[in-house]
Amino acid sequence: MARTNPFQFIQQVRSEVSKVTWPTRREVMLTSGMVIALTALVAVFFSLVDLAIRSGLTGLLSFLG
Repeated sequence: MARTNPFQFIQQVRSEVSKVTWPTRREVMLTSGMVIALTALVAVFFSLVDLAIRSGLTGLLSFLG
């Protein structure tokens, strides 16, 4: 692999970083809000599934025992 001197490396990094399209503040806030909302929704869903399974198993074990 060809070696690059540090000065060329820094120039290449600056060149590549200038090509990056950074998200706007609005986009960051919107996507962050969506992630938080969907995480909360999934947490509630799995809590309800856990409650249903626990209730079903408790009922089944009390019926059999």
